[in-house]
Amino acid sequence: MNRPRRLRKKSSIRRLISETQLSVNDFVYPLFIEEGINIKKEVPSMPGVFRYSLDRIEEELNALSEIGIQAVMLFGIPESKDAIGSESWNEEGIVQMSIQHIKSKYPSIYTIADVCFCEYTDHGHCGVIENNDVDNDKTLMNLERQSVSMAKAGADMLAPSGMMDGMVGTMRDALDLEGFIEIPIMSYAVKYASAYYGPFRDAADSAPSFGDRRTYQMDPANKREALKEAMLDLHEGADILMVKPALAYLDIIQDLKRNTDVPIATYNVSGEYAMLKAAAEKGWIDGEKMMMESLTSMKRAGADIIITYHAKEAAINLKNN
Repeated sequence: MNRPRRLRKKSSIRRLISETQLSVNDFVYPLFIEEGINIKKEVPSMPGVFRYSLDRIEEELNALSEIGIQAVMLFGIPESKDAIGSESWNEEGIVQMSIQHIKSKYPSIYTIADVCFCEYTDHGHCGVIENNDVDNDKTLMNLERQSVSMAKAGADMLAPSGMMDGMVGTMRDALDLEGFIEIPIMSYAVKYASAYYGPFRDAADSAPSFGDRRTYQMDPANKREALKEAMLDLHEGADILMVKPALAYLDIIQDLKRNTDVPIATYNVSGEYAMLKAAAEKGWIDGEKMMMESLTSMKRAGADIIITYHAKEAAINLKNN
């Protein structure tokens, strides 16, 4: 009789033959930085996640450094917003100032700037509005400005998240023209119009004031279209491809891993985090075990990079176990 249980008998052999290994090096931690003074506000729908002002952010950066997390993704919440999100390319904007602060105080922390407009527009959509919808090409013009501004501030990587057609090529051309040929682009290549984003909109003040984002984010029912989007971004110069959300789209992560030769990232989004936290608080699940199982499933599906609000807890769990 074939007995696979022989290789499950002891923890030492289970670890020895484990096919998927999570590491602290897999994680990117999202940071929400709000313009203002002396701000540390917990996001009500995301226990343990805070919005910080720049003068308080070292508290979080120290904690990340101590547990070995070396990459952050930055989201800014400005004091003023307008119809086109012009604060996103302000040289003294909140993300630009945050990048400069982090690079001066924590030079080993890798800074990834989210490049979008929803946090900066007064309507909450991801670009310039024309005829009650986001105008793709007018938004690309502003995307050039934002990208170059973030690069000049010292960002290590840029991550366009608006799902505009041609966004990667537009950014690559603008960055190369300004001499930033070494800055990689991690494209939100496959970003679905998902209900899992709800708590993020509380965290970043980015809920759309009308309509939804289904004219530019992908239909959750579509799979082949994901590969099409990914290949277009690769052709335009993307260095890393992202799938967002993670848990409901593990098949998409796997497809991109099998069909491309670049690193694959996934975003373990706010709704996924909030559901787990809420159920754990109720005592319905073992939150820590489910967290690690969920993150392992993303890595098993093919994700090389996991952007997650669980990063700190998961790093501590890995260290202790």
